[in-house]
Amino acid sequence: MTAIAVEFRMTAYILPTIGGLFIGLAAMSLLASLGRVAGVSGIVWGAITGPDRQWRVYFVGGLIVGAWLLHTLSGMAIPAPPEAPLWLIVVAGLFVGIGTRIGSGCTSGHGVCGIGRRSARSLIATLTFISAGIITVFILRHVLGLGL
Repeated sequence: MTAIAVEFRMTAYILPTIGGLFIGLAAMSLLASLGRVAGVSGIVWGAITGPDRQWRVYFVGGLIVGAWLLHTLSGMAIPAPPEAPLWLIVVAGLFVGIGTRIGSGCTSGHGVCGIGRRSARSLIATLTFISAGIITVFILRHVLGLGL
């Protein structure tokens, strides 16, 4: 393997690693300051329906503004829109929403925060999420041939 190939492989992990560190720092900060777990689905739902909306609205706003700032300041391209049909995106979104309610959280709450707190329930939930995703992609691409 050439030095350029090794350098590319290493630099390909730098931004995701920095992003992961920021996610972990944000999750720890929220837990330390408000005693709340940074589960995005629960935070968004609470921003709509909860009595303690203010911090939740700020959190969701920070996610949006942070992504916008990264794009604006770094010049990184915005990912291309998905090629999947709109009906499939809507159905997938509904399934994700239903799954987060049934699983009492999403991958950010269980995967980032729950596993970090050594929760067996969160480990099982995260493994279930990942397994369901793998099975879904396999069925869509290899059984139904949608190639999404």
